[in-house]
Amino acid sequence: MKETSARLLRLLALLQARRDWSGQELAGRLGVTTRTVRRDVDKLRDLDYPVHAVKGIAGGYRLGPGAQLPPLLLDDDEAVAAAIALRMAAGSGVAEIGETAVRALLKLEQVLPTRLRHRVNAVRPSAVRTPSPASAVDADVLSTIGSACRDHQRVRFDYRGSGGAHTRRLVEPHALVTWGSRWYLVAWDCDRADWRTFRVDRIQPKTPTGPRFTPRELPGGDPAAHVASSVGRMWTYQATVRLHTPATSDIARTAATYGRVEPVDEDSCLLHIGADTPRALTFLLGALEVDFDIVDAPGLAVHLRHITERYQRALSACPPEGPAEA
Repeated sequence: MKETSARLLRLLALLQARRDWSGQELAGRLGVTTRTVRRDVDKLRDLDYPVHAVKGIAGGYRLGPGAQLPPLLLDDDEAVAAAIALRMAAGSGVAEIGETAVRALLKLEQVLPTRLRHRVNAVRPSAVRTPSPASAVDADVLSTIGSACRDHQRVRFDYRGSGGAHTRRLVEPHALVTWGSRWYLVAWDCDRADWRTFRVDRIQPKTPTGPRFTPRELPGGDPAAHVASSVGRMWTYQATVRLHTPATSDIARTAATYGRVEPVDEDSCLLHIGADTPRALTFLLGALEVDFDIVDAPGLAVHLRHITERYQRALSACPPEGPAEA
């Protein structure tokens, strides 16, 4: 009995993780026969989980929305509150939190009844559009793209470039990534036959999505590193500094969210980084809290001297401090 209950939870997690599953795939993941999968699906249906059978050659099972909210240990008000909170977190631009919120939101919206979805949408303007313009991304756009990434479905969208020009794109979406205060989509551009990085706030997707595709292998395998490298090359000001910390350190991993880290030896690494101006770069480097040497950064020394003089003036005007507490 305990083994069956554990298997039901694993089956439910699989159905929530992807849109469509064949009976054979589920059987392979669970280590059982397809007949056992059919029996477990019936048990989930008895618990009011809306598991639909998809007919055809590529048929299988799909967890869809039901007439009422399946047992998630949430009542209606709690489900609405959770969806609204996840929408706000998804649009916040906060690293890691935003991406996790999108994954959770996709799972919740997949089974949210229409009557509750209307209540969530009713408060969308105040819940989604309150972040700063740099991070204002429509939650529906995130949801559409996130679902397409999860279900391996092509997406066609209008894209506004940095110069204001609009183009129509057809892509195979790979992953959503937050970098700084913005969301980016890593995708294979079907018309250009190459990997591309798109700012999500410049995307206007066309629905419905589809057809499905076989995922490609991203060069390097790390979507976050791919975005950092792509965005870093777009900055007007480019620089290289040597950080006094190994490439495997936590500080270097943090620096990799701003640019590309290159190992040098066991005590240092090179950071290839970009910014709008040398002044902006001084603040990025200061936030890393590690010593560094300028390798190739025209104009950076001038701004470092300027900010050092400001700090020294601030220190000279500070009242004397008492002895530090133990």
